[in-house]
Amino acid sequence: MVQPSPGLFEGDAPRPLADRLRPASLDVVVGQDHLLGPDGALRRMVDGGRLASIILWGPPGTGKTTIARLLAAHTDLEYESLSAVFSGVADLRKVFEWARERRAMGRGTLLFIDEIHRFNRAQQDGFLPYVEDGTIILVGATTENPSFELNAALLSRAQVFVLNRLGVEALEILLARAEDDVGRALPLNADARMALKAMADGDGRFLLNLTEELFVLNLAESLDPAGLAATVQRRAPIYDKAQESHYNLISALHKSLRGSDCDAALYWFSRMLDGGEDPRYIARRLLRFAYEDIGLAEPQAAVQALNGWETYERLGSPEGELALAQVVVFLATAPKSNAAYTAYKASRRAAQETGSLMPPMHILNAPTKLMKELGYNDGYAYDHDAPEAFSGQNYFPEDMARQQFYRPVERGFERELTKRQEYWAKLRAKREAAEGNSE
Repeated sequence: MVQPSPGLFEGDAPRPLADRLRPASLDVVVGQDHLLGPDGALRRMVDGGRLASIILWGPPGTGKTTIARLLAAHTDLEYESLSAVFSGVADLRKVFEWARERRAMGRGTLLFIDEIHRFNRAQQDGFLPYVEDGTIILVGATTENPSFELNAALLSRAQVFVLNRLGVEALEILLARAEDDVGRALPLNADARMALKAMADGDGRFLLNLTEELFVLNLAESLDPAGLAATVQRRAPIYDKAQESHYNLISALHKSLRGSDCDAALYWFSRMLDGGEDPRYIARRLLRFAYEDIGLAEPQAAVQALNGWETYERLGSPEGELALAQVVVFLATAPKSNAAYTAYKASRRAAQETGSLMPPMHILNAPTKLMKELGYNDGYAYDHDAPEAFSGQNYFPEDMARQQFYRPVERGFERELTKRQEYWAKLRAKREAAEGNSE
């Protein structure tokens, strides 16, 4: 957008620390060496003078806006910036018109759209002709997974670059720059300094805001971690119950349980609670896991999961969350088997493939005289009257070969089920052999 002329005293107005320390070159952007280092994809694109439309996907405070500004500067493009939160179609039309006029004069335009995922599908489609004909180089920034939030047509015309959350080393560089800018060290001991970086949770902008807050206090003595926690506010964890982080964390919990890693499972369980997830959702997923990944290897798994859920409903938060934590421990340490789940899916496929095959006549009830005359229930062997309470009759349709869907594993209680299946298989083979001899 065209910026208003600076006021007479604007240069004297105080600027936030994060703004003062905004990098003036791609070389000093921290934490994104995989993109901006000598072999980084964005670096090669800039050095080759062939900047294309891109989507910058990453957590807050990782440099998306800064990188967009610097890309424009390094490629001599006019920089225009809009936020999808505050802008509409009219704003876009103005920018497109200005970009078209500049293009006629031989100058390109880089249009940066912050929170681009907040534009609806129709608005996203509006970019396409201007991106295709080169009127603008689009740089979109998003904290959400572009696969879910952006049109396929737009994604096909832009490269997606993933920005990392800032690690400890990158955050330390920012702290050192802040201290150089202010001219004094932060009033923190070594442990508190580490705690400050942990509080930022990978968000560089949030770290600098906390740092500025500490400098303003002009503390006479250094703070320890407890003093720091009492002075500044920890950053809220990134977690949206309706977006990708929700699915990422439940996937991490599920796979940690499947991998029998009790400690990792407890960690992801706690992360979800800290993010504000509804414990009932977690309880539902734990019950599903008990059936899907443990099954009959430990029949008590489903019982424990259901009891934990019911306990939570009676106690509520936070007391009831202990019951769910206990369920997490039980499920993680239980023997695993997906044999019943696999058998169920195989039987569903077989049912769909075989259509409407009738059950064999001998296992059909015959409540009427006509049905008896037609042979319903004729030849049925009552298992309780058979030797060892097992008749070994065929219960599959006559036009369908016998199949084995359920294959227990040699773990937990399913070892016993394997023995039972082998026992019945021997009895069935013995009966079939006897019938063959009698014929």
